Amino acid sequence: MTAAVDPSATTLRITEIFHSLQGEARTVGLPTVFVRLTGCPLRCVYCDTAYAFSGGELWTQERVLDAVAGYGARYVTVTGGEPLAQPACLPLLAVLCDAGYEVSLETSGAMPVAEVDPRVVKVLDLKTPASGEMARNDYGNIEHLTGQDQVKFVICDRADYDWARFKLDEYRLAERAGDVLFSPSHGEQDPRELAEWILADRLPVRLQLQLHKLLWNDEPGH
Repeated sequence: MTAAVDPSATTLRITEIFHSLQGEARTVGLPTVFVRLTGCPLRCVYCDTAYAFSGGELWTQERVLDAVAGYGARYVTVTGGEPLAQPACLPLLAVLCDAGYEVSLETSGAMPVAEVDPRVVKVLDLKTPASGEMARNDYGNIEHLTGQDQVKFVICDRADYDWARFKLDEYRLAERAGDVLFSPSHGEQDPRELAEWILADRLPVRLQLQLHKLLWNDEPGH
């Protein structure tokens, strides 16, 4: 007799699924399907997806897979909110990998990543002081990073930059992860100034501008 499957293990609350260009990280500019899960335990002051904090619609795992397949893209990014706040995110990541997609996960760094499928590229966002959520960082996640993963810092000011530079050294992030991304907070930190700081200090990091904001501002679905 086959054991019954708990529907909650494969049912997700989804805010939106859409096709756009990847705006961040290593695959920037590539057509990507985004699966945005609803809910987040953090409240970063610069959050641009507050509409994903609540609401959404319950989707089965199979419905998500069908929607993703309909776009015919190679890359899939699971994001939020904080996607790992939903336990069903972990099996979703695995089945997307099984389906042959190149899968990335955008996570705040506040939720444990140890059980994320090793085929998934983890983009770990360490929260800086100006985010208002620095205390939520789970530094134990760093030991689970591999050379395919990425660490992101959203920089709001010089103090954030100095803090991120310290963490870069403290945890040897350039050695643990494939890329370390310094991203200026949109409309808050001047990108050119951040670029000059990086060059002056000869940091082994990648300056990241958010392509989707340059193209579509903060319009949902992009």
